[in-house]
Amino acid sequence: MTVDLFAGIPVADYQRALAWYERLLGSGPSFLPNDTEAVWELAEHRYVFIEVRPEHAGHAMHTVFLDDFDARVREMADRGIEPALSETYENGVRKATYRDPDGNEIGFGGAPLTVPGD
Repeated sequence: MTVDLFAGIPVADYQRALAWYERLLGSGPSFLPNDTEAVWELAEHRYVFIEVRPEHAGHAMHTVFLDDFDARVREMADRGIEPALSETYENGVRKATYRDPDGNEIGFGGAPLTVPGD
């Protein structure tokens, strides 16, 4: 079974959000379905999209789990995007939460750090 996931993020200002998500994700959108949406493919069949819906802007909460967490967080920092919150849970899982200009939260999680010899 193939499942496509589209995780939507409502925004108030399309151009401002587009620029911010391009910096966060490190590329332009994978496709533009219309004048009010932009879509990025994060992995095969897994997409995140922004859509102009000002009445709902600022209420999205998504987390993407990465196998290259540290590298991605560094790359985002190199593009001028810093997490609003960085956490390490009791089980060692790490999470960096970013907030777009509307206040939407997009988090990136990573597996616990391993100590050589573990």
